[in-house]
Amino acid sequence: MAKERAASDWPLFRGNAQANGVATSDLPEKPELLWRYNVENGAFEATAAIVDGTVYIGDLDGNLYAIDLEKGTLRWKKELEDSGFIASPAVADGRLYIGDYYGFFYCFDTANGKELWKYETEGEIDNSANFYKDRVLVGSQDSNLYCFEAATGKLTWKYAIEDQIRCMPTLAGNRTFLAGCDAKLHVIDVDKGEAISGVEITDPTGTTPAVDGDLVFFGTEGGAFYGIDWRNEEIAWTFRDPQGSQAYRSSAAVKDGLVIVGGRNKRLRAIKADNGEEAWVFAARARFDGSPVIVGDRVLIGGGDGRLYALNLKTGEKTWEYAAGGSFIGSPAVATNRLVIANDSGSVFCFGRK
Repeated sequence: MAKERAASDWPLFRGNAQANGVATSDLPEKPELLWRYNVENGAFEATAAIVDGTVYIGDLDGNLYAIDLEKGTLRWKKELEDSGFIASPAVADGRLYIGDYYGFFYCFDTANGKELWKYETEGEIDNSANFYKDRVLVGSQDSNLYCFEAATGKLTWKYAIEDQIRCMPTLAGNRTFLAGCDAKLHVIDVDKGEAISGVEITDPTGTTPAVDGDLVFFGTEGGAFYGIDWRNEEIAWTFRDPQGSQAYRSSAAVKDGLVIVGGRNKRLRAIKADNGEEAWVFAARARFDGSPVIVGDRVLIGGGDGRLYALNLKTGEKTWEYAAGGSFIGSPAVATNRLVIANDSGSVFCFGRK
């Protein structure tokens, strides 16, 4: 059974099973660059996992890295032929789970990168797995959500929707949520692998739903952002940018009644969770494909312009900025008073206090 998340951990894409993007660790007001790990001719689009002082991340060339969080030195590297990772690792109980371009879902030993088991799906795997009791869940572009025994890889059940699954399956209790390319929010009983309900939306989406109580939040390819009451199976509100909608590839973060999400329209926006009204907006130089993370009273996000931003959660005022270069498609991971993020130029950055 997966252990309870520690404050020193960021074990999967959005930090926790509810995908709310809220860190349990703090960061200094003005984070400093502690180290930078460079991969020659490399490129990262994934978000790192951080567990027990190790950073885990895969690159587009099919290499999986385990990097010492304190020193920035390589602990081990696993090279997979004819592979590539845009999915983020998910780590629990000494095992790392990750899917690749070609639909293989792997389980590796976190101590040394040894392959423990793998399963072949029929479509690309784009996002992180999630954990429920002694099981691991992952979606595939073959339109199936898979549930495995985490230790053995035995398939417990699979559930098919009508189009691709590109999001991480979000969990609340024994319910999992899928925002699908079939333009529908699916609510599934994890114990049985059976549908509980579904809510129709206007457009396909691959973003990971964030759960806060009875509400689920996510944006779509058509530029709509939803707050959905999943218990009552209805749309609570819909937000569209009055200046013109573009696709959401960013998954939301939720805290203190605010939903924070980045858009391809170069704006990071705070939306009121109870009514869908705009609270503030921050305009950047390039689009946001990565997702925000909330650390205390701040929001941190990497942009397509290769800059890392920190903003006040309540006001949207910029409090810090770092120009790293390249472009950030992945998102920050925050643990042990450190922030780790990788860019598409092959660099992994770690920020904290010197």
